[in-house]
Amino acid sequence: MKGESRSVIVVGAGIVGLTSAYRLARRGHHVTLIDPRPGRGATWAAAGMIAPSAEILPGEQETYRLQLGALPAWRGLVEDLEELTGIRVGVYETGTLYVGWEPGDRALLRQFTEVADSFAAPFRHSHRIDEPALFSGLSDRVNDGVVLAGDAWVDPDEAVRVLREALSRLDVELVTESVVEVSGDERSVIAHTPSRRVSADTGLLTTGCSALPLGSHASGLNLVRPVRGVTVRVQGLETTDSAMVRAFVRGHPFYLVNRSGGRGVLGASSEERSAAAVEVGELHRILRDALELVPSLESAEILETRVGLRPASPTGRPFFERLEPKGWGWSSGYYRHGVTLAPWAADLAVAFVEEL
Repeated sequence: MKGESRSVIVVGAGIVGLTSAYRLARRGHHVTLIDPRPGRGATWAAAGMIAPSAEILPGEQETYRLQLGALPAWRGLVEDLEELTGIRVGVYETGTLYVGWEPGDRALLRQFTEVADSFAAPFRHSHRIDEPALFSGLSDRVNDGVVLAGDAWVDPDEAVRVLREALSRLDVELVTESVVEVSGDERSVIAHTPSRRVSADTGLLTTGCSALPLGSHASGLNLVRPVRGVTVRVQGLETTDSAMVRAFVRGHPFYLVNRSGGRGVLGASSEERSAAAVEVGELHRILRDALELVPSLESAEILETRVGLRPASPTGRPFFERLEPKGWGWSSGYYRHGVTLAPWAADLAVAFVEEL
């Protein structure tokens, strides 16, 4: 049925589900999107970094290569959304400044650059004396770092709003319920919610780290586990065009991403826990690291804390699996890269639907 218009159920309305639903509807497929709280899973806590180089970890070459196309893919998605809605999602190509707080942290930064070099990732060293504006606002004890010029960010809240507006204009039906069971046969798939049955030609599960609905059967080759992340929204920063700041502070990772209107996002918390709660000790560490690295945050206001459970696979790589019953596909494992790889995930969704 390649090339024909199909009906599609998308279960899960995080950034991956929303982008997949949008791309499918934009291509003329009839889409029903089902999620009790659209945009309020891992996407809700995300800082929105499109940062292939800054996200480098040993053993993740394949994921890094996937991310290299993320920024042009986001540019294309933004142009398409603006054409439909008249609203432009900002893509801020600020780059990243990566620093170390104390000698042990600077050693970790050197290890990072060794891995980045082995990936052939572009970076350069920078010193405060040569580029004082780049280090503006950071503690005086931070005098050098690594610049990753190709990194960017989007505001996930803004992206979710514009995607939902686009879906509304494309007549995508949004069902704000949970899917408790799925079924299907050679002709169609069905999603069962507490109040209704939704049927379609094919279905896509983009449910993050949540358990698969009853009735769906995976091969066992792909699994996901929840990795909790906490971010803090603050008000009181000065610019939106400053480079993103990443750091090692006493061995812990930290980041600061500016937003418009003097807002910013602080992280980076990452724990193998499934409780969606912000603990006092975890919040204290993020704020302590933030104040020591960026002293001007002393006068900033805390707007809110957010927590999300990111879907991590055993390999650390995303995956797409065809499930039983036939007609269902499962897109997950995006871990730290859900925002970054959302356009790529949407391409996988289109390929799945149109090749069935």
